[in-house]
Amino acid sequence: MGKYQSLARKKVKEKSRDVHVAWRGIGCLMMLVIPVISIAASVITIDYGLNNNWTIPYQLLGFPRYPDWFYASSGLMTLLSPITNTRHFYAYAVTSILYMILLAGVMSVLYAFVYRLVGPPRYGPLDVPPPNVKLKKYKR
Repeated sequence: MGKYQSLARKKVKEKSRDVHVAWRGIGCLMMLVIPVISIAASVITIDYGLNNNWTIPYQLLGFPRYPDWFYASSGLMTLLSPITNTRHFYAYAVTSILYMILLAGVMSVLYAFVYRLVGPPRYGPLDVPPPNVKLKKYKR
């Protein structure tokens, strides 16, 4: 044995840095579910608001209108015809983006809370404990 090696050296097990398969599946599912929920909620919200005389900006209501050169191109109009035929499309789009931000924020807070409860400890076995310093309030 060498001079600087300890006799009772603990073996530290290497943790894999890969994301668990279940978390990948949940993330993929959330990427699909959150937009669907937000679009459905925005359609319901805008329709409810229109029926109950909510003040919705008039610029967001009606059918979308494109520049004139869009209408000259048959390829663009083929791609954008479902959007052109959707009444109140801009209101639905803005509201669904707001719902996506809200749902993603709520999911982030919930994930952080669960990770804090179930996740690994803050300090590992090889970390130095935090300093235990107590400062007194400075008085002049």
